[in-house]
Amino acid sequence: FSCANLISKVFPYDHIAFQNKGWFRSMFVPKMETRKDAHSNLLSKSETSDLYKMQFHNVKPECLQIYNNLEAEVQRKLHLDQDYPCEVVGSWNTWYGDQDQAVHLWRYTGGYPALTECLTKLNNNQDYLEFRKERSKMLISRRNQLLLEFSFWNEPTPRPGPNIYEMRSYRLKPGTMIEWGNHWARAIKYRQENNEAVGGFFSQIGDLYQVHHLWAYKDLQSREETRNSAWLKEGWDSSVFYTVPLIRSMESRIMIPTKGSPLQ
Repeated sequence: FSCANLISKVFPYDHIAFQNKGWFRSMFVPKMETRKDAHSNLLSKSETSDLYKMQFHNVKPECLQIYNNLEAEVQRKLHLDQDYPCEVVGSWNTWYGDQDQAVHLWRYTGGYPALTECLTKLNNNQDYLEFRKERSKMLISRRNQLLLEFSFWNEPTPRPGPNIYEMRSYRLKPGTMIEWGNHWARAIKYRQENNEAVGGFFSQIGDLYQVHHLWAYKDLQSREETRNSAWLKEGWDSSVFYTVPLIRSMESRIMIPTKGSPLQ
């Protein structure tokens, strides 16, 4: 026995208007504001057009050291060649998390045009093609993502070591990226005391609605103390309270920088 039938009996001349206009149902449907821009434009740094690429390479255990040496040599050559509008921000091996894994973070100055230019030149670079052929023999699997940088996070710049790095990766519920950004724009101030904040990124291509927060610590004990101290700051607990419901899954990697990484 539907609401429409009930209203037609009580108000016999009004049920047609009810069915056609849906005024009764509209009382219970929340009105939503129309988004005026893509979340990538709202959350990223408008003063730059940098694009980031995150690479995850799962390496055969017996090949990891050879892989690291080969990758470092190619990265060094690309850094020295001004024709390529890209640079390695950091390179690591996973210590705790997926074992025998290499993680690389690249920056493309100029956004998607710079990425396209770089890939076109590399595909015509015989030395690089030979490198990729040799590297493929050492890999079990690989994947990558294209990322933008949150506007309120620190710019990832080279830093001296020794440090360990933690990458905390969050897979968010679709539609919650703006809310996540709003909360973390306030929360990041609670995590600056020991210069631990390195960079914050959100995905554009690859696994979507994924966020990566990159942190640096002297060692695991320093990590524990730094994270615990955040809970003593008024406001941090509220930030955690409001962001946890936005998360579908999360992962932590502890990583060691490779010898040639700008982030040591």
